[in-house]
Amino acid sequence: MSRIGKLPVNIPDGVQVNLQDNLITVKGPKGELKKQLHPEMIVKVEEGQIVVTRPSDDKKHRALHGLTRSLIFNMVEGVTNGYQKNLELVGVGYRAQLQGNKLVLQVGYSHPVEFEPGKDMTIEVPAQNKIIVKGIDKEQVGALAANIRAVREPEPYKGKGIKYEGEIIRRKAGKAGAK
Repeated sequence: MSRIGKLPVNIPDGVQVNLQDNLITVKGPKGELKKQLHPEMIVKVEEGQIVVTRPSDDKKHRALHGLTRSLIFNMVEGVTNGYQKNLELVGVGYRAQLQGNKLVLQVGYSHPVEFEPGKDMTIEVPAQNKIIVKGIDKEQVGALAANIRAVREPEPYKGKGIKYEGEIIRRKAGKAGAK
């Protein structure tokens, strides 16, 4: 039995869950999320909880069991609390700023790089070297943060680039001096 899959997902106050033909809709104070779940998984809403069960012990069903439960939990968590990813810019002259709702990055290229947040997402820049990506969909928040980081990934010699807050960059020694 899947350790994660067998845990029920509690539905907090103020959250409405609607389930029709494995299309789950979760509405909460921060917004609304919809997801089409795998048709073979059995999902039931009962007594303020969502319970996911699997039809058999096939390898495919065991894999989908925990996945389905995690996806539903992430949806409920997103509409109640939301998700955020924090990024840091490290490097001389590297800076970020907001122009309207667009993020404009200057990270050593000859041109600025712009990012537009998706629906139900916001980007904040509390300082020139800090970026906060917020939203209700965990997948979209992670994807936008990864795309921003991919513009200038941290390099291992000086550590310059865009990194997640708290990320540790493995450093390499530079070349040895000539004799």
